[in-house]
Amino acid sequence: MHTSPLHPDFGLTVHDIDLRDVTADHLFPDIRRAFEEHSALLFPAQQMDDATHIRLAELFGPLENREAMAAGRDVAFEVSAVSNETASGVTDAMDLHTLNLQANMLWHTDSTFLPTPALINILTARVLPPSGGGNTELASTRTGWATMPADLKAKLKDAVIWHRLSHSRARISPELARLPEMNKWPDRPWRALWPNPVTGEESLFIASHSFSIEGLGLTEGQEVIDAAIAHCTRPEAVYSHQWAVGDVLLWDERAILHRGQPWDYSEPRTLKSICCSVTEADGLASVRLV
Repeated sequence: MHTSPLHPDFGLTVHDIDLRDVTADHLFPDIRRAFEEHSALLFPAQQMDDATHIRLAELFGPLENREAMAAGRDVAFEVSAVSNETASGVTDAMDLHTLNLQANMLWHTDSTFLPTPALINILTARVLPPSGGGNTELASTRTGWATMPADLKAKLKDAVIWHRLSHSRARISPELARLPEMNKWPDRPWRALWPNPVTGEESLFIASHSFSIEGLGLTEGQEVIDAAIAHCTRPEAVYSHQWAVGDVLLWDERAILHRGQPWDYSEPRTLKSICCSVTEADGLASVRLV
């Protein structure tokens, strides 16, 4: 693969691969190796329809299907649209649908509140606002952990962090946080550090959904969580991706925080997203409580 750095501390841009050509035996082993070592990969100017998107995601692991998880039965998988476009048109800036998109502008890791967290998010741009905006930003919790001040590190090294979806939504809107779909999942505990099973490097597993550290009071725990996220996302540690239609950006949910950026909400913007769930081979046992 012909690559160049995405950010000085993490990530690669891959310049010479058409993702339609990727199979389990062709190109994917190189992509998976780069994913484990560099945590984020950008593939510019791809022809990524839903079928190609699904085929690529299935190479990484089980497709995350929250509808099936919540229903407790088979529900057909659909590629998620991260969009302010609905059947009724573009949603208003204060519409609950748009407020939920704004919650994605908090630094987060996807699916930490689910029974099985996500391994990867594969995101691609379909419709972009003509006036710009709506960047997606990434920051490495592997680098963040390696450079974290010793006193903060000591509070997190053996920590168990609790996660709740409605916690992040409450930071945007109490009404949003009360919606039934924000309260489907019981609070979820995970160990704070996730060693990569391939490289051995540790990452901090944390999110805007994180609301408590076991053994600390709620206020102190939230202060530690906020300080850790702030350290990992210092301006010089962040990669901000300005989208072009066809770009495919994917990242390791075990080692990357991400957030969206605002745009003119009167203009349509649609990204398509697939998350895959972690498996035991991805180091799940290292963060799961026995």
